Amino acid sequence: MTSQMRSTRRVRKTTRKEDQLLSLRNMRLAKSETTDIIRDFLQSLDCPRSLAIWLMYQSNEHDQITELDCNSEHYLYVSDFSDAYIATGFLSKAKFLNTSFDRDERALAKFKTYEAQCALTNRRFVGKFWIENPKLAGLVFRAQRKISQILGTFDGEEMVGGANWGKGTTVDLKSLQTHSIPKFQHEAGITRDLHSWVSEWFPLAYPTWWESISEDVQSNLRRERFSLRYGNEVITVPKNSKINRVIAVEPGINLWFQKGCGSMIRRRLGRIGVNLNSQLRNQHLARVGSLSDQLATVDFSSASDSIALELVRVLLPDRWFQVLDLVRSKCGKFNAEDSAFWWSKFSSMGNGFTFELESLIFYALASVVCEDLKVNGIDISVYGDDVILPTSAYELFSALSTFCGFTVNKTKSFSSGPFRESCGAHWYAGTNCKPIFLKERVRDAQNVFGLANNIRVLAHRLVSFLGCDSRFRGCWHRLLSRVPESIRFRVSLDLGDVGFICNFDEACPQRAPRGFEGFHVWHLSVRSITVQSEHRAVTLSRLWQPSVQEDNNTYPLRGRTRLGVSQSLVPRWYHLGPWV
Repeated sequence: MTSQMRSTRRVRKTTRKEDQLLSLRNMRLAKSETTDIIRDFLQSLDCPRSLAIWLMYQSNEHDQITELDCNSEHYLYVSDFSDAYIATGFLSKAKFLNTSFDRDERALAKFKTYEAQCALTNRRFVGKFWIENPKLAGLVFRAQRKISQILGTFDGEEMVGGANWGKGTTVDLKSLQTHSIPKFQHEAGITRDLHSWVSEWFPLAYPTWWESISEDVQSNLRRERFSLRYGNEVITVPKNSKINRVIAVEPGINLWFQKGCGSMIRRRLGRIGVNLNSQLRNQHLARVGSLSDQLATVDFSSASDSIALELVRVLLPDRWFQVLDLVRSKCGKFNAEDSAFWWSKFSSMGNGFTFELESLIFYALASVVCEDLKVNGIDISVYGDDVILPTSAYELFSALSTFCGFTVNKTKSFSSGPFRESCGAHWYAGTNCKPIFLKERVRDAQNVFGLANNIRVLAHRLVSFLGCDSRFRGCWHRLLSRVPESIRFRVSLDLGDVGFICNFDEACPQRAPRGFEGFHVWHLSVRSITVQSEHRAVTLSRLWQPSVQEDNNTYPLRGRTRLGVSQSLVPRWYHLGPWV
Protein backbone atom coordinates (compact mmCIF):
# COMPACT_ATOMS: atom_id res chain seq x y z
CA MET A 1 0.00 0.00 0.00
CA THR A 2 1.46 3.37 -1.04
CA SER A 3 1.75 6.30 1.37
CA GLN A 4 -0.90 8.17 -0.65
CA MET A 5 -3.38 5.30 -0.23
CA ARG A 6 -2.69 5.16 3.52
CA SER A 7 -3.24 8.91 3.81
CA THR A 8 -6.54 8.67 1.88
CA ARG A 9 -7.69 5.85 4.14
CA ARG A 10 -6.89 7.88 7.26
CA VAL A 11 -8.83 10.86 5.90
CA ARG A 12 -11.85 8.63 5.21
CA LYS A 13 -11.73 7.23 8.75
CA THR A 14 -11.46 10.71 10.24
CA THR A 15 -14.36 12.00 8.17
CA ARG A 16 -16.49 8.99 9.09
CA LYS A 17 -15.75 9.42 12.79
CA GLU A 18 -16.59 13.13 12.67
CA ASP A 19 -19.93 12.33 10.98
CA GLN A 20 -20.69 9.73 13.65
CA LEU A 21 -19.88 12.15 16.47
CA LEU A 22 -22.10 14.78 14.88
CA SER A 23 -24.96 12.28 14.61
CA LEU A 24 -24.52 11.25 18.25
CA ARG A 25 -24.63 14.83 19.49
CA ASN A 26 -27.56 15.86 17.32
CA MET A 27 -29.79 12.84 17.92
CA ARG A 28 -32.70 13.77 20.18
CA LEU A 29 -35.99 11.90 20.36
CA ALA A 30 -39.27 13.68 21.00
CA LYS A 31 -41.32 12.87 24.11
CA SER A 32 -43.99 11.27 21.93
CA GLU A 33 -41.49 8.65 20.77
CA THR A 34 -41.17 7.32 24.33
CA THR A 35 -44.95 6.78 24.28
CA ASP A 36 -44.62 4.89 20.98
CA ILE A 37 -41.83 2.73 22.46
CA ILE A 38 -43.97 1.91 25.52
CA ARG A 39 -46.86 0.93 23.24
CA ASP A 40 -44.59 -1.25 21.08
CA PHE A 41 -43.19 -3.12 24.06
CA LEU A 42 -46.55 -3.72 25.76
CA GLN A 43 -48.04 -4.75 22.42
CA SER A 44 -45.23 -7.28 22.00
CA LEU A 45 -46.20 -8.96 25.28
CA ASP A 46 -49.83 -9.05 24.11
CA CYS A 47 -51.42 -10.16 27.40
CA PRO A 48 -54.37 -8.79 29.43
CA ARG A 49 -52.04 -7.05 31.90
CA SER A 50 -50.01 -5.28 29.18
CA LEU A 51 -53.25 -4.09 27.55
CA ALA A 52 -54.52 -2.75 30.90
CA ILE A 53 -51.26 -0.88 31.52
CA TRP A 54 -51.31 0.67 28.05
CA LEU A 55 -54.90 1.86 28.53
CA MET A 56 -53.96 3.38 31.91
CA TYR A 57 -50.91 5.08 30.42
CA GLN A 58 -52.78 6.41 27.40
CA SER A 59 -55.63 7.68 29.60
CA ASN A 60 -53.15 9.42 31.92
CA GLU A 61 -54.20 7.19 34.84
CA HIS A 62 -50.61 6.90 35.98
CA ASP A 63 -51.45 6.66 39.69
CA GLN A 64 -53.08 3.31 38.99
CA ILE A 65 -49.97 2.03 37.24
CA THR A 66 -47.88 2.67 40.36
CA GLU A 67 -50.31 0.67 42.51
CA LEU A 68 -50.36 -2.42 40.30
CA ASP A 69 -49.18 -5.73 41.73
CA CYS A 70 -48.83 -9.16 40.18
CA ASN A 71 -49.83 -12.09 42.38
CA SER A 72 -48.31 -15.42 41.32
CA GLU A 73 -51.23 -17.31 42.87
CA HIS A 74 -53.57 -15.90 40.21
CA TYR A 75 -51.80 -17.72 37.36
CA LEU A 76 -51.68 -21.39 36.38
CA TYR A 77 -48.95 -21.25 33.73
CA VAL A 78 -45.41 -19.92 33.85
CA SER A 79 -45.69 -18.07 30.53
CA ASP A 80 -48.87 -16.25 31.59
CA PHE A 81 -47.39 -15.10 34.87
CA SER A 82 -44.07 -14.16 33.27
CA ASP A 83 -45.72 -11.92 30.66
CA ALA A 84 -47.94 -10.22 33.24
CA TYR A 85 -45.05 -9.76 35.66
CA ILE A 86 -42.78 -8.29 32.99
CA ALA A 87 -45.55 -5.91 31.88
CA THR A 88 -46.19 -4.80 35.47
CA GLY A 89 -42.52 -4.14 36.13
CA PHE A 90 -41.78 -2.23 32.91
CA LEU A 91 -42.98 1.16 34.17
CA SER A 92 -42.71 0.47 37.91
CA LYS A 93 -39.55 2.60 38.21
CA ALA A 94 -40.42 5.23 35.61
CA LYS A 95 -39.66 8.73 36.89
CA PHE A 96 -41.58 10.45 34.09
CA LEU A 97 -45.06 9.18 34.96
CA ASN A 98 -47.58 11.97 35.45
CA THR A 99 -48.73 11.08 38.97
CA SER A 100 -50.84 13.22 41.28
CA PHE A 101 -48.73 12.69 44.39
CA ASP A 102 -45.41 14.10 45.58
CA ARG A 103 -42.78 11.32 45.75
CA ASP A 104 -40.60 13.33 48.13
CA GLU A 105 -43.52 13.98 50.45
CA ARG A 106 -44.40 10.29 50.48
CA ALA A 107 -40.78 9.37 51.21
CA LEU A 108 -40.47 11.80 54.12
CA ALA A 109 -43.79 10.68 55.60
CA LYS A 110 -42.67 7.05 55.48
CA PHE A 111 -39.29 8.03 56.91
CA LYS A 112 -40.90 9.79 59.88
CA THR A 113 -43.17 6.80 60.46
CA TYR A 114 -40.20 4.47 60.84
CA GLU A 115 -38.33 6.96 63.00
CA ALA A 116 -41.35 6.92 65.35
CA GLN A 117 -41.30 3.12 65.20
CA CYS A 118 -37.64 3.16 66.28
CA ALA A 119 -38.63 5.33 69.25
CA LEU A 120 -41.17 2.69 70.31
CA THR A 121 -38.55 -0.05 69.91
CA ASN A 122 -36.14 1.96 72.05
CA ARG A 123 -38.71 2.22 74.82
CA ARG A 124 -39.29 -1.53 74.67
CA PHE A 125 -35.59 -2.44 74.92
CA VAL A 126 -34.80 0.13 77.60
CA GLY A 127 -37.44 -1.50 79.80
CA LYS A 128 -37.85 -5.09 80.87
CA PHE A 129 -38.55 -6.38 77.36
CA TRP A 130 -38.02 -10.01 78.43
CA ILE A 131 -41.26 -9.83 80.41
CA GLU A 132 -43.29 -8.72 77.37
CA ASN A 133 -42.54 -11.93 75.45
CA PRO A 134 -40.13 -14.32 77.23
CA LYS A 135 -39.89 -16.65 74.22
CA LEU A 136 -38.80 -13.94 71.77
CA ALA A 137 -36.67 -12.18 74.39
CA GLY A 138 -34.78 -15.45 74.91
CA LEU A 139 -34.06 -15.57 71.18
CA VAL A 140 -32.79 -11.96 71.33
CA PHE A 141 -30.28 -12.92 74.04
CA ARG A 142 -29.19 -15.93 71.97
CA ALA A 143 -28.72 -13.61 68.98
CA GLN A 144 -26.62 -11.40 71.24
CA ARG A 145 -24.29 -14.32 71.96
CA LYS A 146 -24.23 -15.30 68.30
CA ILE A 147 -23.17 -11.78 67.27
CA SER A 148 -20.50 -11.72 69.96
CA GLN A 149 -19.06 -14.96 68.58
CA ILE A 150 -19.09 -13.63 65.02
CA LEU A 151 -17.49 -10.26 65.80
CA GLY A 152 -14.92 -11.31 68.38
CA THR A 153 -12.58 -8.67 69.77
CA PHE A 154 -12.65 -5.20 68.26
CA ASP A 155 -9.35 -4.34 66.54
CA GLY A 156 -8.65 -0.60 66.31
CA GLU A 157 -5.71 -1.02 63.93
CA GLU A 158 -7.88 -3.03 61.57
CA MET A 159 -10.48 -0.27 61.56
CA VAL A 160 -7.88 2.41 60.82
CA GLY A 161 -6.27 0.34 58.08
CA GLY A 162 -9.57 -0.64 56.47
CA ALA A 163 -11.18 2.82 56.48
CA ASN A 164 -12.03 4.28 53.10
CA TRP A 165 -14.18 6.80 51.27
CA GLY A 166 -17.57 5.89 49.93
CA LYS A 167 -18.59 6.76 46.38
CA GLY A 168 -21.26 9.26 47.34
CA THR A 169 -21.49 12.82 48.56
CA THR A 170 -20.79 14.09 52.07
CA VAL A 171 -22.11 17.01 54.09
CA ASP A 172 -19.33 19.28 52.79
CA LEU A 173 -18.63 17.84 49.32
CA LYS A 174 -21.59 17.63 46.96
CA SER A 175 -22.32 16.75 43.38
CA LEU A 176 -19.19 16.32 41.27
CA GLN A 177 -16.54 16.11 44.01
CA THR A 178 -17.03 12.50 45.11
CA HIS A 179 -13.67 11.05 44.06
CA SER A 180 -11.11 10.22 46.76
CA ILE A 181 -8.72 12.97 45.56
CA PRO A 182 -10.99 15.96 46.35
CA LYS A 183 -12.05 14.19 49.54
CA PHE A 184 -8.46 13.82 50.72
CA GLN A 185 -7.84 17.43 49.73
CA HIS A 186 -10.92 19.20 51.09
CA GLU A 187 -12.86 16.90 53.40
CA ALA A 188 -12.82 17.97 57.06
CA GLY A 189 -16.37 17.42 58.34
CA ILE A 190 -16.55 15.54 61.62
CA THR A 191 -18.99 15.25 64.51
CA ARG A 192 -17.97 16.46 67.95
CA ASP A 193 -18.08 12.96 69.49
CA LEU A 194 -15.80 11.46 66.87
CA HIS A 195 -13.44 14.44 67.04
CA SER A 196 -13.00 13.96 70.78
CA TRP A 197 -11.93 10.36 70.12
CA VAL A 198 -9.65 10.64 67.05
CA SER A 199 -8.02 14.07 67.45
CA GLU A 200 -5.11 12.75 69.55
CA TRP A 201 -4.16 9.71 67.48
CA PHE A 202 -5.20 10.80 63.95
CA PRO A 203 -1.72 12.32 63.21
CA LEU A 204 -0.08 9.03 64.23
CA ALA A 205 -2.45 6.85 62.24
CA TYR A 206 -2.35 8.96 59.05
CA PRO A 207 0.89 11.02 59.14
CA THR A 208 1.00 11.82 55.40
CA TRP A 209 -2.64 12.88 55.37
CA TRP A 210 -2.11 14.97 58.51
CA GLU A 211 0.88 16.73 56.93
CA SER A 212 -1.25 17.51 53.90
CA ILE A 213 -3.97 19.01 56.10
CA SER A 214 -1.34 20.99 58.03
CA GLU A 215 0.04 22.46 54.79
CA ASP A 216 -3.44 23.61 53.81
CA VAL A 217 -3.86 25.25 57.22
CA GLN A 218 -0.55 27.12 56.84
CA SER A 219 -1.49 28.34 53.37
CA ASN A 220 -4.83 29.59 54.78
CA LEU A 221 -6.84 27.26 52.57
CA ARG A 222 -8.63 26.09 55.67
CA ARG A 223 -9.11 27.77 59.02
CA GLU A 224 -9.06 24.57 61.06
CA ARG A 225 -7.79 21.05 60.53
CA PHE A 226 -11.30 19.67 61.15
CA SER A 227 -14.71 21.28 60.78
CA LEU A 228 -17.15 20.31 63.50
CA ARG A 229 -20.57 19.28 62.24
CA TYR A 230 -23.79 18.64 64.19
CA GLY A 231 -24.48 15.37 62.30
CA ASN A 232 -25.92 14.28 58.96
CA GLU A 233 -28.34 15.79 56.45
CA VAL A 234 -31.54 14.08 55.29
CA ILE A 235 -32.18 14.13 51.53
CA THR A 236 -34.27 12.15 49.05
CA VAL A 237 -33.10 10.29 45.95
CA PRO A 238 -35.16 8.55 43.22
CA LYS A 239 -36.39 5.02 43.97
CA ASN A 240 -39.39 4.09 41.81
CA SER A 241 -42.50 5.57 40.21
CA LYS A 242 -44.40 5.52 43.51
CA ILE A 243 -41.98 6.92 46.08
CA ASN A 244 -38.47 8.31 46.51
CA ARG A 245 -35.86 7.03 48.93
CA VAL A 246 -34.64 8.92 52.01
CA ILE A 247 -30.94 8.80 52.84
CA ALA A 248 -28.77 10.71 55.31
CA VAL A 249 -25.58 12.29 53.99
CA GLU A 250 -22.77 11.92 56.52
CA PRO A 251 -19.86 14.20 57.48
CA GLY A 252 -16.81 13.02 55.52
CA ILE A 253 -14.46 11.99 58.34
CA ASN A 254 -17.30 10.12 60.03
CA LEU A 255 -18.00 8.31 56.78
CA TRP A 256 -14.32 7.39 56.49
CA PHE A 257 -14.35 5.55 59.81
CA GLN A 258 -17.86 4.16 59.27
CA LYS A 259 -16.58 2.42 56.15
CA GLY A 260 -13.72 1.02 58.23
CA CYS A 261 -16.15 -0.47 60.76
CA GLY A 262 -18.35 -1.79 57.96
CA SER A 263 -15.36 -3.52 56.36
CA MET A 264 -14.55 -5.21 59.67
CA ILE A 265 -18.09 -6.58 60.04
CA ARG A 266 -18.05 -7.69 56.38
CA ARG A 267 -14.84 -9.67 56.88
CA ARG A 268 -16.14 -11.37 60.01
CA LEU A 269 -19.36 -12.39 58.27
CA GLY A 270 -17.24 -13.71 55.42
CA ARG A 271 -15.46 -16.05 57.80
CA ILE A 272 -18.73 -17.87 58.52
CA GLY A 273 -19.79 -18.02 54.87
CA VAL A 274 -21.87 -14.85 54.53
CA ASN A 275 -20.41 -13.16 51.46
CA LEU A 276 -21.55 -9.54 51.24
CA ASN A 277 -19.44 -8.98 48.12
CA SER A 278 -21.77 -11.05 45.93
CA GLN A 279 -25.52 -11.54 45.50
CA LEU A 280 -25.15 -14.82 43.62
CA ARG A 281 -25.88 -17.11 46.57
CA ASN A 282 -29.15 -15.32 47.36
CA GLN A 283 -30.14 -15.38 43.70
CA HIS A 284 -29.38 -19.09 43.40
CA LEU A 285 -31.21 -20.03 46.60
CA ALA A 286 -34.24 -18.00 45.49
CA ARG A 287 -34.45 -20.23 42.41
CA VAL A 288 -34.08 -23.34 44.58
CA GLY A 289 -36.90 -22.08 46.81
CA SER A 290 -39.18 -21.51 43.82
CA LEU A 291 -38.70 -25.13 42.79
CA SER A 292 -38.72 -26.93 46.13
CA ASP A 293 -40.91 -24.66 48.29
CA GLN A 294 -38.45 -25.46 51.11
CA LEU A 295 -36.87 -21.98 51.28
CA ALA A 296 -38.54 -18.63 51.97
CA THR A 297 -37.36 -15.25 50.75
CA VAL A 298 -37.93 -12.42 53.23
CA ASP A 299 -37.86 -8.71 52.48
CA PHE A 300 -38.31 -5.82 54.91
CA SER A 301 -39.90 -2.40 54.59
CA SER A 302 -37.32 0.33 55.24
CA ALA A 303 -35.02 -2.01 57.15
CA SER A 304 -32.18 0.52 57.25
CA ASP A 305 -34.56 3.04 58.84
CA SER A 306 -35.69 0.53 61.47
CA ILE A 307 -32.39 -0.26 63.24
CA ALA A 308 -33.26 1.13 66.66
CA LEU A 309 -30.54 2.48 68.93
CA GLU A 310 -31.41 0.38 71.97
CA LEU A 311 -31.72 -2.81 69.92
CA VAL A 312 -28.14 -2.37 68.75
CA ARG A 313 -27.03 -1.63 72.31
CA VAL A 314 -28.54 -4.96 73.43
CA LEU A 315 -27.23 -7.05 70.52
CA LEU A 316 -23.64 -5.82 70.08
CA PRO A 317 -20.68 -6.37 72.42
CA ASP A 318 -19.90 -3.27 74.49
CA ARG A 319 -16.69 -2.25 72.72
CA TRP A 320 -18.20 -2.67 69.27
CA PHE A 321 -21.24 -0.64 70.27
CA GLN A 322 -19.09 2.14 71.76
CA VAL A 323 -17.02 2.54 68.59
CA LEU A 324 -19.98 2.39 66.19
CA ASP A 325 -21.78 4.88 68.42
CA LEU A 326 -18.80 7.25 68.25
CA VAL A 327 -18.46 7.20 64.45
CA ARG A 328 -22.19 7.51 63.67
CA SER A 329 -24.15 10.76 63.50
CA LYS A 330 -26.43 11.13 66.50
CA CYS A 331 -28.24 14.19 65.12
CA GLY A 332 -29.68 15.10 61.75
CA LYS A 333 -31.31 17.93 59.80
CA PHE A 334 -33.80 17.99 56.97
CA ASN A 335 -32.21 21.15 55.57
CA ALA A 336 -29.76 23.85 56.63
CA GLU A 337 -32.51 26.13 58.00
CA ASP A 338 -34.12 23.51 60.24
CA SER A 339 -32.94 22.77 63.75
CA ALA A 340 -31.16 19.49 64.40
CA PHE A 341 -33.00 16.53 65.93
CA TRP A 342 -31.81 13.43 67.79
CA TRP A 343 -32.03 10.15 65.93
CA SER A 344 -34.08 7.29 67.37
CA LYS A 345 -32.51 4.93 64.86
CA PHE A 346 -28.90 3.86 65.24
CA SER A 347 -27.91 4.36 61.61
CA SER A 348 -29.62 5.06 58.32
CA MET A 349 -29.04 4.49 54.65
CA GLY A 350 -26.02 6.65 53.83
CA ASN A 351 -24.09 5.53 56.89
CA GLY A 352 -20.96 3.57 55.94
CA PHE A 353 -21.73 0.50 58.08
CA THR A 354 -25.54 0.25 57.92
CA PHE A 355 -25.55 -2.43 55.21
CA GLU A 356 -23.13 -4.67 57.10
CA LEU A 357 -24.83 -4.06 60.45
CA GLU A 358 -28.31 -5.01 59.21
CA SER A 359 -26.86 -8.08 57.49
CA LEU A 360 -25.24 -9.13 60.77
CA ILE A 361 -28.44 -8.63 62.77
CA PHE A 362 -30.68 -10.50 60.32
CA TYR A 363 -28.21 -13.37 60.02
CA ALA A 364 -28.04 -13.73 63.81
CA LEU A 365 -31.85 -13.63 64.17
CA ALA A 366 -32.32 -16.22 61.39
CA SER A 367 -29.65 -18.49 62.89
CA VAL A 368 -31.09 -18.58 66.40
CA VAL A 369 -34.58 -19.19 65.03
CA CYS A 370 -33.36 -22.23 63.09
CA GLU A 371 -31.47 -23.49 66.12
CA ASP A 372 -34.54 -23.09 68.32
CA LEU A 373 -36.71 -25.00 65.84
CA LYS A 374 -33.94 -27.58 65.29
CA VAL A 375 -33.99 -26.79 61.59
CA ASN A 376 -30.85 -27.10 59.48
CA GLY A 377 -29.67 -23.53 58.89
CA ILE A 378 -27.12 -24.35 56.20
CA ASP A 379 -29.23 -22.55 53.58
CA ILE A 380 -29.55 -19.30 55.54
CA SER A 381 -28.33 -16.50 53.29
CA VAL A 382 -28.36 -12.77 53.98
CA TYR A 383 -27.57 -9.75 51.83
CA GLY A 384 -28.64 -6.57 53.60
CA ASP A 385 -32.36 -6.93 54.23
CA ASP A 386 -32.75 -9.76 51.70
CA VAL A 387 -32.97 -12.90 53.82
CA ILE A 388 -33.38 -16.53 52.76
CA LEU A 389 -34.08 -19.24 55.31
CA PRO A 390 -35.99 -22.54 55.58
CA THR A 391 -39.73 -22.12 55.06
CA SER A 392 -40.46 -23.80 58.38
CA ALA A 393 -38.61 -20.98 60.18
CA TYR A 394 -40.39 -18.14 58.35
CA GLU A 395 -43.20 -17.49 60.84
CA LEU A 396 -40.99 -17.41 63.94
CA PHE A 397 -38.38 -15.31 62.16
CA SER A 398 -41.07 -12.81 61.15
CA ALA A 399 -42.35 -12.63 64.73
CA LEU A 400 -38.84 -12.16 66.14
CA SER A 401 -38.02 -9.47 63.56
CA THR A 402 -41.24 -7.62 64.41
CA PHE A 403 -40.37 -7.85 68.13
CA CYS A 404 -37.01 -6.23 67.28
CA GLY A 405 -38.72 -3.32 65.53
CA PHE A 406 -38.53 -4.44 61.89
CA THR A 407 -41.45 -4.70 59.47
CA VAL A 408 -41.64 -7.70 57.17
CA ASN A 409 -42.79 -6.63 53.71
CA LYS A 410 -45.57 -9.16 53.09
CA THR A 411 -45.93 -8.23 49.42
CA LYS A 412 -42.27 -8.98 48.70
CA SER A 413 -41.76 -11.93 51.08
CA PHE A 414 -42.61 -15.43 49.85
CA SER A 415 -42.84 -18.61 51.90
CA SER A 416 -45.24 -20.64 49.76
CA GLY A 417 -46.17 -21.00 46.13
CA PRO A 418 -43.90 -21.09 43.07
CA PHE A 419 -42.57 -17.51 43.20
CA ARG A 420 -39.43 -16.23 44.96
CA GLU A 421 -37.60 -12.90 44.74
CA SER A 422 -34.22 -11.93 46.22
CA CYS A 423 -31.39 -9.58 45.27
CA GLY A 424 -32.90 -8.68 41.91
CA ALA A 425 -33.61 -12.30 40.92
CA HIS A 426 -37.24 -13.19 40.17
CA TRP A 427 -38.15 -16.86 39.81
CA TYR A 428 -41.42 -18.64 39.08
CA ALA A 429 -41.05 -22.43 39.39
CA GLY A 430 -37.39 -22.14 38.45
CA THR A 431 -38.03 -19.88 35.47
CA ASN A 432 -36.40 -16.45 35.37
CA CYS A 433 -39.15 -13.85 34.99
CA LYS A 434 -37.21 -10.70 35.89
CA PRO A 435 -38.70 -7.62 34.18
CA ILE A 436 -36.83 -4.92 32.34
CA PHE A 437 -37.36 -1.38 33.61
CA LEU A 438 -37.86 1.85 31.69
CA LYS A 439 -36.70 4.45 34.22
CA GLU A 440 -36.21 7.53 32.03
CA ARG A 441 -37.62 8.85 28.77
CA VAL A 442 -35.76 7.56 25.72
CA ARG A 443 -33.93 10.67 24.54
CA ASP A 444 -30.74 9.75 22.69
CA ALA A 445 -28.74 6.95 21.08
CA GLN A 446 -27.33 5.78 24.40
CA ASN A 447 -30.87 5.31 25.81
CA VAL A 448 -31.96 3.47 22.66
CA PHE A 449 -28.98 1.10 22.79
CA GLY A 450 -29.67 0.24 26.43
CA LEU A 451 -33.40 -0.41 25.98
CA ALA A 452 -32.99 -2.33 22.71
CA ASN A 453 -30.37 -4.58 24.29
CA ASN A 454 -32.55 -5.24 27.33
CA ILE A 455 -35.38 -6.24 25.02
CA ARG A 456 -33.12 -8.47 22.88
CA VAL A 457 -31.69 -10.26 25.93
CA LEU A 458 -35.21 -10.64 27.39
CA ALA A 459 -36.41 -12.15 24.10
CA HIS A 460 -33.42 -14.52 24.18
CA ARG A 461 -34.19 -15.56 27.77
CA LEU A 462 -37.91 -16.15 27.21
CA VAL A 463 -37.21 -18.97 24.72
CA SER A 464 -34.66 -20.66 27.02
CA PHE A 465 -31.70 -19.11 25.17
CA LEU A 466 -32.49 -21.11 22.02
CA GLY A 467 -33.02 -18.01 19.91
CA CYS A 468 -35.02 -14.80 20.42
CA ASP A 469 -38.76 -14.54 21.01
CA SER A 470 -40.21 -13.28 17.71
CA ARG A 471 -42.90 -11.28 19.54
CA PHE A 472 -40.26 -8.62 20.23
CA ARG A 473 -38.76 -8.54 16.74
CA GLY A 474 -40.84 -5.60 15.52
CA CYS A 475 -40.25 -3.64 18.73
CA TRP A 476 -36.48 -4.19 18.48
CA HIS A 477 -36.31 -3.24 14.79
CA ARG A 478 -38.29 -0.04 15.36
CA LEU A 479 -35.76 0.96 18.03
CA LEU A 480 -32.99 0.21 15.53
CA SER A 481 -34.63 2.44 12.94
CA ARG A 482 -34.74 5.38 15.37
CA VAL A 483 -30.95 5.66 15.28
CA PRO A 484 -29.25 7.26 12.24
CA GLU A 485 -27.64 4.62 10.04
CA SER A 486 -24.14 6.00 10.58
CA ILE A 487 -24.28 5.19 14.31
CA ARG A 488 -26.21 1.92 14.21
CA PHE A 489 -23.31 0.15 15.81
CA ARG A 490 -23.76 -3.63 15.91
CA VAL A 491 -21.79 -5.22 18.70
CA SER A 492 -21.26 -8.48 20.55
CA LEU A 493 -23.01 -9.21 23.84
CA ASP A 494 -19.71 -8.87 25.72
CA LEU A 495 -19.35 -5.17 24.83
CA GLY A 496 -22.60 -4.14 26.51
CA ASP A 497 -24.75 -1.10 25.77
CA VAL A 498 -22.37 0.62 23.34
CA GLY A 499 -24.34 -0.44 20.29
CA PHE A 500 -27.06 -2.88 19.27
CA ILE A 501 -26.31 -6.40 20.54
CA CYS A 502 -26.81 -8.80 17.66
CA ASN A 503 -25.55 -11.94 15.96
CA PHE A 504 -22.31 -12.12 14.03
CA ASP A 505 -24.00 -12.35 10.63
CA GLU A 506 -26.06 -9.23 11.43
CA ALA A 507 -22.94 -7.22 12.26
CA CYS A 508 -20.50 -8.56 9.63
CA PRO A 509 -17.53 -7.03 11.49
CA GLN A 510 -14.15 -6.33 9.96
CA ARG A 511 -11.54 -9.03 10.51
CA ALA A 512 -8.62 -7.98 12.71
CA PRO A 513 -5.26 -7.48 10.97
CA ARG A 514 -2.77 -10.33 10.74
CA GLY A 515 -1.34 -11.27 14.10
CA PHE A 516 -4.57 -10.58 16.02
CA GLU A 517 -7.42 -13.01 16.64
CA GLY A 518 -10.91 -11.59 16.41
CA PHE A 519 -12.76 -8.72 14.77
CA HIS A 520 -12.68 -4.94 14.89
CA VAL A 521 -15.96 -3.33 15.92
CA TRP A 522 -16.94 0.34 15.97
CA HIS A 523 -19.00 1.34 18.97
CA LEU A 524 -20.09 4.15 21.25
CA SER A 525 -17.61 5.13 23.96
CA VAL A 526 -18.44 6.98 27.15
CA ARG A 527 -15.50 8.77 28.74
CA SER A 528 -15.49 10.54 32.06
CA ILE A 529 -14.70 14.25 32.09
CA THR A 530 -11.64 14.69 34.27
CA VAL A 531 -9.91 17.52 36.06
CA GLN A 532 -6.27 17.94 37.04
CA SER A 533 -4.93 18.18 40.57
CA GLU A 534 -1.39 18.83 41.80
CA HIS A 535 -2.25 18.46 45.47
CA ARG A 536 -0.69 15.85 47.76
CA ALA A 537 -4.16 14.30 47.84
CA VAL A 538 -3.30 12.62 44.52
CA THR A 539 -0.50 10.68 46.21
CA LEU A 540 -2.76 9.79 49.13
CA SER A 541 -5.46 8.52 46.79
CA ARG A 542 -3.02 6.41 44.78
CA LEU A 543 -1.45 4.96 47.94
CA TRP A 544 -4.82 4.10 49.43
CA GLN A 545 -6.10 2.49 46.23
CA PRO A 546 -3.00 1.11 44.49
CA SER A 547 -5.09 -1.12 42.22
CA VAL A 548 -6.75 1.89 40.56
CA GLN A 549 -4.83 2.80 37.41
CA GLU A 550 -5.41 6.39 36.36
CA ASP A 551 -3.29 8.55 34.09
CA ASN A 552 -1.46 11.61 35.33
CA ASN A 553 -2.89 13.59 38.25
CA THR A 554 -6.47 13.58 37.04
CA TYR A 555 -9.72 12.33 38.50
CA PRO A 556 -13.22 11.95 37.02
CA LEU A 557 -16.13 14.24 37.84
CA ARG A 558 -19.16 12.30 39.02
CA GLY A 559 -21.89 12.02 36.41
CA ARG A 560 -19.99 14.09 33.81
CA THR A 561 -19.23 12.15 30.63
CA ARG A 562 -18.36 12.76 27.00
CA LEU A 563 -19.65 10.57 24.16
CA GLY A 564 -17.28 9.36 21.50
CA VAL A 565 -16.73 6.63 18.92
CA SER A 566 -14.13 3.92 19.37
CA GLN A 567 -12.99 0.71 17.78
CA SER A 568 -12.38 -2.43 19.84
CA LEU A 569 -11.07 -5.91 19.17
CA VAL A 570 -13.69 -8.60 19.85
CA PRO A 571 -12.08 -12.05 20.21
CA ARG A 572 -15.38 -13.99 20.27
CA TRP A 573 -19.00 -13.36 19.38
CA TYR A 574 -21.98 -14.68 21.35
CA HIS A 575 -24.71 -16.17 19.16
CA LEU A 576 -28.20 -15.09 20.19
CA GLY A 577 -29.84 -17.31 17.60
CA PRO A 578 -32.68 -16.54 15.18
CA TRP A 579 -36.01 -14.90 15.94
CA VAL A 580 -38.33 -17.82 16.69
